[in-house]
Order: sequence, then structure tokens, then C-alpha cells
Amino acid sequence: MTNTWQDIKNANIVVVMGGNAAEAHPCGFKWVIEAKIENGAKLVVVDPRFTRTASVADYYAPIRPGTDIAFLNGVIRYLLEKDAIQHEYVRAYTNAGLIVKDGFSFQDGLFSGFNEEKQSYDKSSWDYELDDQGFAKSDDTWQDPRCVINLLKQHVSRYTPEMVSRICGTPQDKFLHVCELMASTAAPDKAMTSLFALGWTQHSVGSQNIRTMAMVQLLLGNIGVAGGGMNALRGHSNIQGLTDVGLLSNLMPGYMTLPQDKDTSLDVYMSTKLYKPLRPGQTSYWQNYRKFFVSFQKAMFGDAAKQENDWAYDWLPKLDIPLYDIIKAFDMMNNGQMTGYICQGFNPLQAFPDRGRSRRGLSKLKFLVTMDPLDTETSRFWQDFGPQNPAKSAEIQTEVFQLPCTCFAEENGSLVNSARWLQWHWKAADGPGEAKSDIWIMSGIFHRLRDMYRKEGGAFPDPLLNVTWNYTNPIDPDPEELAKEMNGRALTDLTDATTSAVTKAGTLLDGFAQLRDDGTTASGCWIFTGCFTEKGNQMARRDATDPREQGIAPNWAWAWPANRRILYNRASADPDGKPWNPSKPVISWNGARWVGVDVPDYGPTVKPSDGVGPFIMNAEGLGRLFARDQMVDGPFPEHYEPLESPVENVLHPKVRSNPVARVLASDRPTFGDVKSFPYVATTYRLTEHFHFWTKHALINAILQPEEFVEIGEALAKEKGIEQGGWVKVKSKRGEVVCKAYVTKRIKPLTVDGKPTHVIGVPLHWGFTGQARKGYGANSLTPPVGDANTQTPEFKAFLVDVEKTSAPVTA
Repeated sequence: MTNTWQDIKNANIVVVMGGNAAEAHPCGFKWVIEAKIENGAKLVVVDPRFTRTASVADYYAPIRPGTDIAFLNGVIRYLLEKDAIQHEYVRAYTNAGLIVKDGFSFQDGLFSGFNEEKQSYDKSSWDYELDDQGFAKSDDTWQDPRCVINLLKQHVSRYTPEMVSRICGTPQDKFLHVCELMASTAAPDKAMTSLFALGWTQHSVGSQNIRTMAMVQLLLGNIGVAGGGMNALRGHSNIQGLTDVGLLSNLMPGYMTLPQDKDTSLDVYMSTKLYKPLRPGQTSYWQNYRKFFVSFQKAMFGDAAKQENDWAYDWLPKLDIPLYDIIKAFDMMNNGQMTGYICQGFNPLQAFPDRGRSRRGLSKLKFLVTMDPLDTETSRFWQDFGPQNPAKSAEIQTEVFQLPCTCFAEENGSLVNSARWLQWHWKAADGPGEAKSDIWIMSGIFHRLRDMYRKEGGAFPDPLLNVTWNYTNPIDPDPEELAKEMNGRALTDLTDATTSAVTKAGTLLDGFAQLRDDGTTASGCWIFTGCFTEKGNQMARRDATDPREQGIAPNWAWAWPANRRILYNRASADPDGKPWNPSKPVISWNGARWVGVDVPDYGPTVKPSDGVGPFIMNAEGLGRLFARDQMVDGPFPEHYEPLESPVENVLHPKVRSNPVARVLASDRPTFGDVKSFPYVATTYRLTEHFHFWTKHALINAILQPEEFVEIGEALAKEKGIEQGGWVKVKSKRGEVVCKAYVTKRIKPLTVDGKPTHVIGVPLHWGFTGQARKGYGANSLTPPVGDANTQTPEFKAFLVDVEKTSAPVTA
């Protein structure tokens, strides 16, 4: 989230698209209700189903799954055509006026630089024209035909209301009314907030879904302001923390990326990270990357990381391209290229696409280790051959080790919520039986591996042998010690060049501005620096005081970065430092420094006249309507059909789906077509269950006891399906036999002149726990990933449905 949960109450328009906040985030949804009651906000919901969120909305518009970019590109076209944008904000804070290279083009569904053989883009033409000083050329009058705003107008010109309706199935009048509501927030004293979740991320164009709405928000001047922003509603308690500390296969903590094989030295690696500012007077905060990196290496390897060995750069693993994402990992299992798998706090047999594919991969391992408080489907995968597959347990040679863990309520530690708050929690009870903490288990594995390398040697033992492990209890490190290590400390006396203040060696740091690249500081995660200082554990603060009742509460827990509650908050004020909305100021310039309810985006004494843009993580300092290097599938968002779609791509039939989506050639035969599988399916969660955990709890199992799918009344009548009757839902990959819930909440959509039916598939049931046994929604989903993040496409795929009898085993 760029803003906070409480800040939602400041919005004038709340758009929920790509999520179902009332159902999946019921506690946080109270702030939407407060916005409606206290601020007179309008709630707009765009969703394939009439959801619980839609039931309290002021306006609802249906949409076909997988067509959000077409809808939002249509919104952008409307805003530009009607001149309903916040002009001063767009001119000052976006790259609308920067001039793009003459070599950039888009034609027939492809951007310039596409390599058909590699199924990837050479992005060199996706850049700006540069002057002789290396700065991006600009036309602030927006007359140059190659400035970003004009290229954007040209790109979205195809997304007329008629075309949007034809692609999305959204009636034109409903689409246009949503456009009108959004456009009303172009006024400086109005704000719209966007709430989204997995309904946007779990697509082959998921990253571009989010980016398109971010562009809408930039045009409306809604980024950085109270009641605005792009607010991703995280699915469970620490998924934000997972990405923050680099648990994705391509990341290190603090969103630093692992080097690739081509990065043959630290200097070569840094040349790809230290982005030079692209505008005069601008700052590019990633120019501090070396400070973050060296401090991380010092936290990892201590005295063994030194200047003479490039701070142990060569000890880092190199990033394989394509990535070891979940789609690739299970393909490697199936091909015998991965023979061992440690699964910590995860249930891939329930959570990964194409359940049969996952099951086959696990069956070919030599060993599987699961670390979980619960008895998961993954840890019992050999039992999952279901009624359509007789038990084959005797054929499976995988040795499974189940390591029972404590859960968060049975240990001290922190959780990072959607709003980037690090909140400390305290142990409430001891774990049952022999359950141990993840820290104790991982520490034990580390010590045993290191002892083996010490005794037996190995091909490259240096990284493991030199990892720092200076904890008071090396067998079971205290979470507070780990938090302090993440925060960082001075390794020698540090003298501030500006104030001459001295920070003594061993002192916990106050913020990431103190990090250095000369080996004198250590920090395990630079964005967390400041969370545990000499003043104590900032994450444990519980002062709910909220200045001006504006949704900031700066002394409740601690937010990264720098305890900033609204990201890009410099954009909440005009170029002179005066708030766009004086009644809801976030920060403002008082003539000498930035003041306000939040921590300023950059130095408190950086003058407005210095011209430093608010988007300091971008080399331009500007919000990007044109993404020159961030996205692998295009600098502008484009509508591509899901890999399984009921229709052709009416915009460019030759390039139907995202040409650089994450698809392995070996998986293409598993994709179905509309002739065999004529209906669109989408997965989602229910309030009564929390992912795959609460089916183990009797009360939740009673509330939602068995697997079902939602089918619209028109389709049910056509197929002879009765309320509560048994149905079989099939895709090219598998089937689900369950009860049918016939509902008014899903109506057929007219897509390209034809009726299109959507089937809703809740995802919570498996074969462990208190609830009745289920097949799992991922039995149906395709092994397809987003082009940028590799996140699987769970929200739009093809199925068939038919009436059936009760299964022998359900």
C-alpha cells in the first residue's frame, strides 16, 4: 500500500477492482465504510461477480475476468479525451513531457524490439531522447508528437467505450459512469483510492493490471495524497514481510536483485543499479544502492566481507534466467532435475497451479521436507490421487520429513501488514508437543550443513563457512537479535559530515541515510533500518494518537521506509510546497523545512526550488506514464487475452495473449480451447475460511463445510443444474466434483457479440483438516505466469461444467 488502511477514510471515491475487500479483508474494510459515512465517499466495484463488496457499493459494473487493462485503458482514453486530468500535477510530477526515442513503436500487438525466437523484448528502444549531458529531453508544452503524453493518447485511442464493452462485456453506460466518477477526482481537493488484491496480480498480465491503474492515478493527481494511492491488500499476515526480506528467488532483502552471470564483478553489477539522474537537479535514490548492498554483505559475512574481496560479492548465488519460479521448479522436479525440496510454511499442492503437475513432481523427489504447524496436503501428497486416480502410494519413493513448527501466536516476532507496518507481537502460548520454531529448525539445519562442509569439504564452501552467526544463543537466536541485525548498526565510530555528530561503534542505526559503502555499517535489510534503534523496539509502539485524525498514527508500530506512512508524499503539495488540498495536508513547506503529519519523502530541508521530483526511486524523479525499463512486456499496458480465453483478441488477432508471459513449452499441451471448455472460471476466497488453514478448525468447517462452485442462474438452467446439486467442473488439466451454488450474483456477459458465462471457484478445500474432503480449485488452473513476477494465472481460465452424481469419495 502506498497509503494506510486508516487513510482510506479520506477518499472521495473508493474503487475496488481486482479484489473483494469486504470478503477477504473484512476488518480493514471498515475504513471504506467510514469513508462512505463520514466523508460521503462513493464506493465503486468492478468485478465479474456481484460480491459482498458490491452489495454495499454505490455503483457496480461487471467485467469479464482477464480484461482489466482494456477497461482501464478505456478510462485513460476518456480522461485524456475529456481533458479530465490534474494538469499541474501531471506536468510537474509525471514524465508526460519527456520525449521518447524515434525507434520506439507499437504495431499489431507488439512493441519494438520483440524477438520471436526468444519470446522476449530488447528494450533499448523503450527510452528517452537524451541531450549531450545525458539528460532526457522534454517538451513541457506537450507539442512534440513523441512526448509521452502524445504517445499515450495514440496508444489508448483504440479503447473506445464500444471496444471496451466488446472486450470486457461491461455495458457501455456502466463503463462511462465509472469513468465519470473517477474523473471527478481530477480536482486538487478530491482523491480516489484504488484497492486491489490477487484479482489483479494472478494474471499473465498481472503487473500491467496494477500499472494501468497507477497511470490513471497519476493522471488524476491521486498518488502521494491523503485518500489516494495504490493500495494492495495483502492476502495474509506476513506476505508483505516475505517480499521485503527477499524470499523471492530473484531478490535480496530490501528489493535488491541478485546478480546475473553477466555481472562478472561488483563494479559491473553496480553499473546496472546506480541509476544516473535523468533530469537536471534530480536525485536518483538508487544511487545509494552500493551503501545498501555493502551493508547487507557486512551483515551476512562480517569481517570476511572486505574491500579486497569486493565485499564477498562472488559468494552470492547468481540469478538464473529464466528464474527458478514455482512453474520452473515443479517442471524441474518432473524432469528429474530437482530431487529435494524444503517447503517452509507453504502448501504448494493446494497453492500452485495444475495440481496434477505438482503432485507428479513431488512423486519424483528423493526427499521432501515440510515445516508447518499443520498437517498439509503437501506433506501427505501421496494420498492425493482422488476418485479419478486410484491410490498409487506404493509406487512413490519420495521420503517425506514432517517438521512440526510453532505458529506466530507461539513465538515473539514481527508481522508486516499491507500498509508496510512492522508490528511486534508477543508469544501467547507454548507450541504443542515437539513443535519448534522455524528459527530453531533453520538454525539446526545450518549448523549441521556447516559442520559437514568443515569435515568433508565441498566444491564451494566459502559462503556457508563465513556466514556470521554471533547470536547469544546460536542454536535458537532470539527474534529481537534478528530484528536488530535487520535494522543495522555502526561497526566503527561514524562522524556525520554535516553535523559532526559521532555515532559510536556498536550503536543501532536510526535510519538508512546512515548506511555507508566502506564497510563501516551493517544492515540486514536497508528498508527496515530504524525499526529497532537505541531508543528501543519501534515495532512494539502502541500509541494510536492520530494528528488531525488524518489516518497517519505515526507512533503506532513502525512503517518502512523511515516510518513514512504515505509514500511519495512530496506529491501531496504543489511545486511551491503548498498542499493541493489544504483541508487534508500531508506535508507542506514552511519556508525553511517540510512539516506535516508524515515523514517527508526526502530531506526535510530540500527546497521546492531545488526542483527535485517526488518519485525519487525513479531516475527521472517523475511518475512513469511510460515505463522505460521496469516492465518486460511493454512500456505501455496493452490488453492481451488470457492464455485460455473464450474469444480472439479483437485488437490484434495475430498476438492473442501476452507474448512474453511465463509459459514453458512443455506445458502448452495442457491448455484447453473454447470448443472443449466453453466457460470462463475464476478462483477466490471466502470470509469463513483463511486460505487452507481454517479447514482444520471445526467452527470454520461448520460455517463452510464443503467444496462448491458458483454458477449463474442462466447457465444452471441451460445445463439442468439444480441448487445444491452435484456438478463436475473440468479443465484440460483436471476436474472438481462438488456442489453447485446457483446464484443471481453472476450473470452472463455479452463479449464480442456472444454470451459468456463465468463460473466462480472458491479455493479452500483439500483432503486434510476438519472440513469435508475436496479436490482443490488448483486442480483446474493452468501453469501460466505473469511476465514480470511469474505469479500464476488463477483468475481467468477455461472450464466445462456438467451435472453429475455424488462421487464415491468426496
